[in-house]
Amino acid sequence: MAVLEVHHICKSYGSFKAVDDISFNVEPGRMYGVLGPNGAGKTTTIRMIMNILLPDSGEVTLFGRQMNEQLKNRIGYLPEERGLYKKMKVIDMLVFLGRLHDLSSKEASGAADQWLKKLDLAGWRDKKIEELSKGMQQKIQFIGTIMHNPDLIILDEPFSGLDPINTQVIKDIMMEMREQQKVILFSTHQLESAEKLCDDILLINKGKKVLDGDLASIKRSHGRNAIQIEYDGDGEFLKSQPMVENFDDYGNYKEVILKKDGDSNQLLKVLVEKFNIQRFERSTSSLKEIFLANVRETENV
Repeated sequence: MAVLEVHHICKSYGSFKAVDDISFNVEPGRMYGVLGPNGAGKTTTIRMIMNILLPDSGEVTLFGRQMNEQLKNRIGYLPEERGLYKKMKVIDMLVFLGRLHDLSSKEASGAADQWLKKLDLAGWRDKKIEELSKGMQQKIQFIGTIMHNPDLIILDEPFSGLDPINTQVIKDIMMEMREQQKVILFSTHQLESAEKLCDDILLINKGKKVLDGDLASIKRSHGRNAIQIEYDGDGEFLKSQPMVENFDDYGNYKEVILKKDGDSNQLLKVLVEKFNIQRFERSTSSLKEIFLANVRETENV
């Protein structure tokens, strides 16, 4: 059974439709990415899932039920707008956040110490939040999101403000949680991260769903007929070959985009007759390429 089910949700502000008939499901043990340009409706969608905003129409079910206060304790939510009390000590802040999710003071303190150690922040336990760097504060809020061991973790731009080392730390924890069959839903502008992490994606633009589903299947179905080639010599002649739609020379290698009915074997035959081939390899479309192509397509509608 799906942990999260979103059915035809819509949200408007006056005449502006922020979210327009979006539906998707998220299964247990999956990493689900919500992707889209600024203003696409990602955060509004997440806020409706969390019941912070009510949809104008449609519904959201979590664990087979509509959102209620009891279900919130099974969810960890990191909002896009970070919020910590600057004058509080780190441990007091985390115990407070744990208590909001029905942990006892003892349970919250124990969980906080465990996570502070894991994220290399134990030495900052008794420091005030305002003494921490922005990246450290981000990690503290992340701890507050997961310290009650939720089954569904919703992260709105979780890598914002983190350096590469701490980004990797958060990614590793997300992967561990997925292995524990938890559901991680996150929005991000970092498409390279989404491509490496996600099992499934939802791509939205102007409030509408453009793509959703299994990332590997999406990449196969939207893949370019592209081939990367390494060889010695000038390959400009390839531009005139009947099976070639586009040719780019990147110095260390060449990339050929075949026409829809282009025959890669015929291309290889032509090359072998003229050059010593070091590499001849089909390449799949990156998530960034799929993202840009589909957003441009919706912009032209």
